[in-house]
Amino acid sequence: MTTFVDRVVLHMQAGDGGHGCVSIHREKFKPFGGPDGGDGGHGGSVSLVVDPQVTTLLDFHFRPHLKADNGKGGAGSNRDGANGRDLVIKVPNGTVVQTLDGTVLADLVGVGTTFEAARGGRGGRGNASLANARRKAPGFAELGEPGDRLDVVLELKSVADVGLVGFPSAGKSSLISVISAAKPKIADYPFTTLVPNLGVVRVDNHTFTVADVPGLIPGAATGKGLGLEFLRHVERCAVLVHVVDTATLEPGRDPLADIDTIEAELAEYGGLADRPRLVALNKIDVPDGRDLAEIVRPDLQARGFRVFEVSTATREGLKELTYAMAELVEQSRAAAPPAEPTRIVIRPKAVDDQGFTIEAEPDGSFTVRGVRPERWVRQTNFDNDEAVGFLADRLARLGVEEKLAKAGANPGDLVRIGEREFDWQPTLYAGVDFVPGNRGTDVRLEEKSTRASAAERLAARKARRQRPEDEVEAAPVAETDADDDRE
Repeated sequence: MTTFVDRVVLHMQAGDGGHGCVSIHREKFKPFGGPDGGDGGHGGSVSLVVDPQVTTLLDFHFRPHLKADNGKGGAGSNRDGANGRDLVIKVPNGTVVQTLDGTVLADLVGVGTTFEAARGGRGGRGNASLANARRKAPGFAELGEPGDRLDVVLELKSVADVGLVGFPSAGKSSLISVISAAKPKIADYPFTTLVPNLGVVRVDNHTFTVADVPGLIPGAATGKGLGLEFLRHVERCAVLVHVVDTATLEPGRDPLADIDTIEAELAEYGGLADRPRLVALNKIDVPDGRDLAEIVRPDLQARGFRVFEVSTATREGLKELTYAMAELVEQSRAAAPPAEPTRIVIRPKAVDDQGFTIEAEPDGSFTVRGVRPERWVRQTNFDNDEAVGFLADRLARLGVEEKLAKAGANPGDLVRIGEREFDWQPTLYAGVDFVPGNRGTDVRLEEKSTRASAAERLAARKARRQRPEDEVEAAPVAETDADDDRE
């Protein structure tokens, strides 16, 4: 079984933020100590970093689900929750991060290159942080935001200077084994090499890497054989070397036809037309192979190829070939633009940008889209009336109420913000300097009841027990009349 994996699907989950705490300070002789609920900790993020010690994506093939730590919840006495630990994933150099539909998110080239794939959720604020001059003891706290959930595809494209291309059993693995310290599997049957092999070659003061791309046959660019799986490994190569078997006994095979077939596959794959080519006519240690190499050499040179007759068995011609590789690699490096530091781009928002939009849906509902409104909804505990009233005030101050009215929303219409749906009931008190009442309640959300309040019932009871004034004034008169009759 091969130990090389160059394409995996990862299921990433960043940590959720911790909830804020609702707490009131309790201490002897201090009955009103004030709010002291701490904030929740932020969730951990998931990041990818290039590590030179990692050369394959095999670990993620067996462990595709990755999750960072959640943030801890806040506590009383102004104790904030701990932040969740970030999860750092080490990937090989040349890893491309893309979505499931093929959209490229990052191209990780260079040791230490880092990409934050999933951001941790923000921790909710405790009631101590939510207190102000009007709301001195909030009876609610913010909930922690959930972390990002993301499915990505990691695709490895080997970073090599020279790519060896050719038919199976052309001698690519043998060539890379004799010009470098690489020890690939070598045998006398096709498709011996199932994974790309990398080798480091040193020529005088020049050092470059060579990649062996296996499995190129007719139709490789369309998925036939193994070519489509490994053609991506030649994308970053600065030089391509055709390794041609001059001693093959297969019918219909000759060096010119082999090169034409490989070139057709490279052209169909695309993006490789500007790479310089070399041709290595291999296996000239076989008499028939040497004769065929001498015959086709003029034709290849007429096409503009630099041709080298080599033998990996006797190492004949390898010195000239490696020097030619080093020359082209140095020319490519000299022509490459100098590396520039990452430029920080600042994109300030417009002064009148409210940060949200309102869309009228065909079914008569309205959808509010925006980073702040959606985040505020996620942080709201809808089981707490005071928290819901606080959300309404924030949305009104942002301008959501006014913009909904201008968009044609009527009381009772369905309004959608994030994953929540509301029946819009505009109120004159939203967004103004509203003085809250008891903790955890909001009088604006209380339903009107026909039942008399306790104070009203008590006043009625006292009224019934009290004698009417006219009865009290008429009582002495009646007693006087009775006395006159007795006399």
